[in-house]
Amino acid sequence: MKTTTILNRIASGSLVLQIAIGIAAGVALSLISPEAAKGSMVLGKLFVQALKAVAPVLVLVLVASAIANRRKSHTSQMRPIVAMYLVGTVAAALLAVTMSTLFPTTLALQVTDVDASAPQGIAEVLGALLQKLVDNPVNAILTGNFIGILVWGVLLGVFLHHAAESTRQMLADTADAVTHIVRIVIRLAPIGIFGLVAGNLAESGLSVLGGYARILTVLLGSMLIMALLVNPLIVWIKTRRNPYPIVLTALRESGVTAFFTRSSAANIPVNLALCERLDLEKDTYAVSIPLGATINMGGAAITITVLTLAAAHTLGINVDLPTALLLSVVAALSACGASGVAGGSLLLIPLSCGLFGISNDVAMQVVAVGFVISVLQDSAETALNSSTDVVFTAAVAAKEH
Repeated sequence: MKTTTILNRIASGSLVLQIAIGIAAGVALSLISPEAAKGSMVLGKLFVQALKAVAPVLVLVLVASAIANRRKSHTSQMRPIVAMYLVGTVAAALLAVTMSTLFPTTLALQVTDVDASAPQGIAEVLGALLQKLVDNPVNAILTGNFIGILVWGVLLGVFLHHAAESTRQMLADTADAVTHIVRIVIRLAPIGIFGLVAGNLAESGLSVLGGYARILTVLLGSMLIMALLVNPLIVWIKTRRNPYPIVLTALRESGVTAFFTRSSAANIPVNLALCERLDLEKDTYAVSIPLGATINMGGAAITITVLTLAAAHTLGINVDLPTALLLSVVAALSACGASGVAGGSLLLIPLSCGLFGISNDVAMQVVAVGFVISVLQDSAETALNSSTDVVFTAAVAAKEH
């Protein structure tokens, strides 16, 4: 009985706090007993393996379910809002490419000869991409070919959109079940991160923490620039009015709440109430706010792009401009399909890593690095995503007085 109560408290506790404790415990163990810290690395490897197991299935069923069960909007104002959502997400990915180029980061990864297969230009990238597009779906899942998985998810969703209601409901229930499995895996993140931090510090010393701090600085800096410069510019182009009153209001009343809840979906009621106080068109924001929680993912695009380019830099892969632009598009599209669970965008990093021939094993190590820094990264990402929903909706749905 007491054991059940303890487990329930752990399961319902703050994941951010538990990850922070895991990081602190990992650092302490590496300083006290380096040999024991090296042994604890097995916990990190098990966590990475669990991510590798669940991520391909998650991408397939989420994409297929979202497309098969999509609803058509009857609001004429939705088109410009959706366009702003997409433009903002692509702009975020482009900003992340720029920041990653200016401030290249090396990650502590266990690499063998992965860089030997690194592509040398856009032609080779596109050739490999086309081959991945036509992969067998079973083989795509087994080998972690996320691009092939994405194609099959889209095709299944398109053709199941006109299937019987019961079929589409079964697909939605399957997606919900897989999402719950992902939540279980993510709840184990503090244990896995403890093993990864302790093992990496024991192997490479405290210099590993410098890499974490640098990648986190690039991520948070990119998100801050997006929130305070790029988003206001997009709104100004649309409205030709000073965007900062609504931008600062959204950051204060939506962004702060989202920072602590770490869930765009959980912040929907907050955004709806804010839109009502701002006296926006209810028929518009009632649709655009829930939709934005799904497809307006500038923060996720930044996370996916920055961590993918950090992996490429670590492996010595030269990323030319056309390939970087292609990565921006892929990252933006991937971000729009990010899972609603905390840290969901991290599970889509292997999709972008696939563009550079980076193996699934290495890509999942990058995902694990993302979980280490997610204490701040995921909070800032959610704050950017959720506050932007209100900013872009207000740019279109403001009432004429």
